[in-house]
Amino acid sequence: MQKAVIYGTGEHFESLVQLLASSHVLQLCSIVARSVTEELTSLADQYGIPVKETLGDAADPDVELVIDFSGRLEDHDTRNMFKNNVSIVASSTAWEFFHSLSGGEGSIPSYRNKLHKINTILDSTHDGMIAINDKFNVTLFNKSAEKMTGHNKEQVMGKQVQDVIPSSQLPRVMIEGKEEINQEQILDNGTKIITTRIPIIDEYGNKMGAFAVFRDITEMINMAEEVTNLKSIQSMLHAIIQSSEEAISVVDEEGKGIMINPAYTKLTGLKSNQVIGKPATIDISEGESIHMQVLKTRKPVRGARLKVGPQKRDVVVNVAPIIVDGVLKGSVGVIHDVSEIKSLTEELSRARQIIRTLEAKYTFEDIKGLSEEMTFAVEQARLAASTPATVLLRGESGTGKELFAHAIHNGSSRKYNKFIRVNCAAISESLLESELFGYEEGAFSGALRGGKRGLFEEANGGSIFLDEIGELAPAMQAKLLRVLQEKEIRRVGGTKAISINVRVIAATNINLERKIADGAFREDLYYRLNRMPIYIPPLRARKQDIPILAEHLIKKLNQDYGKNIEEISGQAEEILKQYEWPGNVRELENVLGRAMIHMEPHEQKISSLHIDLPTQVKQEDYHKKIVPLSEVEPLSVQMDKVEKRILSDTLAGMDGNKTKCAKALGVSLRNLYYKLEKFGIQTED
Repeated sequence: MQKAVIYGTGEHFESLVQLLASSHVLQLCSIVARSVTEELTSLADQYGIPVKETLGDAADPDVELVIDFSGRLEDHDTRNMFKNNVSIVASSTAWEFFHSLSGGEGSIPSYRNKLHKINTILDSTHDGMIAINDKFNVTLFNKSAEKMTGHNKEQVMGKQVQDVIPSSQLPRVMIEGKEEINQEQILDNGTKIITTRIPIIDEYGNKMGAFAVFRDITEMINMAEEVTNLKSIQSMLHAIIQSSEEAISVVDEEGKGIMINPAYTKLTGLKSNQVIGKPATIDISEGESIHMQVLKTRKPVRGARLKVGPQKRDVVVNVAPIIVDGVLKGSVGVIHDVSEIKSLTEELSRARQIIRTLEAKYTFEDIKGLSEEMTFAVEQARLAASTPATVLLRGESGTGKELFAHAIHNGSSRKYNKFIRVNCAAISESLLESELFGYEEGAFSGALRGGKRGLFEEANGGSIFLDEIGELAPAMQAKLLRVLQEKEIRRVGGTKAISINVRVIAATNINLERKIADGAFREDLYYRLNRMPIYIPPLRARKQDIPILAEHLIKKLNQDYGKNIEEISGQAEEILKQYEWPGNVRELENVLGRAMIHMEPHEQKISSLHIDLPTQVKQEDYHKKIVPLSEVEPLSVQMDKVEKRILSDTLAGMDGNKTKCAKALGVSLRNLYYKLEKFGIQTED
């Protein structure tokens, strides 16, 4: 659609504005009038056309027609304001055309006559224009269209458009009645154009034909091809190859070297004058030329082992053919030094061992569970991570105490320092002291020269996780208490105190209060460790978390076992929820792992048939009535028994829901967990 500007006012002005405003051929951009009347303003507002006082105000490089009502407008008046090929059309000519197009005075001229009259205006435009009628015959073919297509107007008019331009889409546009904007097309003579196609539909919805406006873009494409010619691409590729740290060699279709890079020279010891123009076998010490193999088969080869250069370097080679438009032009090879790969692999392995030993692997995002009990435990752990206080993790075996320890360290300000893990029950009492605190040279038989730093010193600035803290011998308990009180350690056989800054995270699955009562655990150490107690609920207390835990564990086991299990069935989940899980999450992982191992390779869903649970152990009845006293006991003992009974009965009445129990008794959830642990109360959820 061409843009037009009206200059001045006069006879038929209002009618012409109305016609142009409803035209599908021209778009009226503005009206230029020196004297702006109230009637003109009202007319312009009606059709949303801006009114300007000078041509300069209406300047627009996209305007192609200026309709002159003044009769005095010259080409030089518009040359600097619009593009050079703008056309000036007298108002009488414009009125005659648009009046006939609108069917004035009851006359409805044929579509061919309409297009014939518009030729006087459109022949001067730089864009090519073609129109067809409802029979697909060409009814408009301007001079620019002649130039771009190479066809003469007199030979084209009246013919079927697809006989003239076989690739024309105008018949389809007319049939579908949908316009197409800025479509790329290649004409029969190879000219590339950008075209806009518009269906012509009368006021009654009848499809009268189609109209296309197009512009030659061949010149622009040629310019782009000149910018990205072969020489510039070759220079760019050469720069990439030369700067690469990978050894690269390129040969032509005959197998003669045409390019190597500095990394190739460094690896093989061969310079360009020893390789360029020489056969591809020139650099091989042992083995066959992979370049020649690829040139023969036209297929790539990966992972070939060779020895190259005077030093017979052991390498792995990847070679691919260079094929341009189906023609073999040569091949390119990338060479890797095997000895360097081995060295890097060993270094990576050592680094992984160090990381597994010294760093915490898990964060709070790795703790899965949406139950109230687990959410509360995670909130407590996050709070612990933000403080320097000693943390005591309590919970049954397999509940994830070590996972919480990792997350607390990674959530604290010490996360960039070491995280040391110690299982107090796995190290003998005779070795544990030297492992924790280190020793001086000559402290005992077999001591290393110069002595050895202990794990507390290794963890300085970071965190140390003391698992199974309840298994410590009394002597070690006293020494650990000193570390917590004085913030210093003394090596075995040493006399000098060494200051340390270590965050202690302890864990236990036994009842420390009972051990204190039995005299097996120091009460003062208990209070030092119990600054920030966190109770991790057993799996049977949060069975609603089993689906999310199962999903997480399946992903982990897929990596461990090389499986591709996608999900677990709803029936299988229900079976898992009915089990009491004495082994907690660790046992759940074992059950899922066992199911995946026995699944067929094509199976992707764990069903109830795959679940193999051990015989359900009947849970102990913890809600027995208080046995009548046979003798008078201290008041504190009797009060404890009453409190234990109240806790047990209330918890049973709440169906084991600890949150509801705590609210009913008016105590905090943390205090409830402490009392349940103190009295050894367990529940079935």
